[in-house]
Amino acid sequence: MSIEKMKKSDAEWRAQLKPMDYQITRHAATEPAFTGRYWDHHEHGVYRCVCCGTPLFESDTKFDSGCGWPSYFQAINPENVIERADLQYGMIRTEIICAVCDAHLGHVFNDGPPPTGLRYCINSGALSFEPQPVPQEQTK
Repeated sequence: MSIEKMKKSDAEWRAQLKPMDYQITRHAATEPAFTGRYWDHHEHGVYRCVCCGTPLFESDTKFDSGCGWPSYFQAINPENVIERADLQYGMIRTEIICAVCDAHLGHVFNDGPPPTGLRYCINSGALSFEPQPVPQEQTK
């Protein structure tokens, strides 16, 4: 399946996004740990790309990794995120970007919980949240 790319000018991104969200998503900045709007967020729903609305992570896959950023052990659809090598700052990491709009989201590490063993460490500034009702089987 081919994903259609969203293209906007830098001016359009600046007009659409909050200043910190713009720096994070368009210039791979990182918000300080324990400061983002979703690091300690516990509502049921879907976390989407703040730039284009692509669904990225479900609240059921969010966990407290202790790192200060929202962490998830699985993407909703692996085709919605692209992994690429990040060799900045003398480290070897795997950057995660949105497959639709190329927004920088964060990084993925191999130190997460089962069943995947992954930790998608994502900047809150790269996300928007869509609340959803808790399924009936989870309310009993």
